[in-house]
Amino acid sequence: MIVAIAAADALDYASAWKIVGGLSRPSKMPGWAYGLPAKMCRTGSKLRLVPNSVCSKCYAFKGNYAWPNVQNALQRRLDALKHPRWVEAMIHLLCTLDCAHFRWHDSGDIQSPKHLENIVAVAQACPHIRFWLPTREKVFVHTHLKRHGAFPANLVVRLSAAMIDGAAPEGYPHTSTVVTADANCPASRQGGHCGTCRACWNPEVKNVSYPKH
Repeated sequence: MIVAIAAADALDYASAWKIVGGLSRPSKMPGWAYGLPAKMCRTGSKLRLVPNSVCSKCYAFKGNYAWPNVQNALQRRLDALKHPRWVEAMIHLLCTLDCAHFRWHDSGDIQSPKHLENIVAVAQACPHIRFWLPTREKVFVHTHLKRHGAFPANLVVRLSAAMIDGAAPEGYPHTSTVVTADANCPASRQGGHCGTCRACWNPEVKNVSYPKH
């Protein structure tokens, strides 16, 4: 679904930014991102109570993410998902910004099947951008694939393992894991930055393993 925007109703940059609640720019990554409150993760909030789960020491509850202004921004973006022009506004922003790689949810996760459908609509309308969506919401992903088929080629949806050193989820083309040794993510070896690595966005990379932190 590509959103057609009538000229008379077209958004300007400031209006689009306000509708979506703004974007974030994580310092370790090569582009923009969109985060939501980690406390609102449907599966992650349950896993956070499970010892040795990947969510038990979630980074999105620590450091800069704990600052009140950051939490307020994350909540603003969560509330923005209900706006009827959210898809249109996100497309406008991403097509205006210098953006080659985009991460969905540096904090938080998919909230509903409709939320995932909207993300897909944005990716379809922005084929020049590579999108990465890490998620633990298997049910939403399964429902979407059953209804609509494969994701757009420029959207890599990675199903995340639930447990540290646990196996990657089966039955999905793209996954991620958290391990205590031999991670293939290079960020921890290069100052916590992606550098030139784009494995998370690369559809040819089946699994990305991150070091426990």
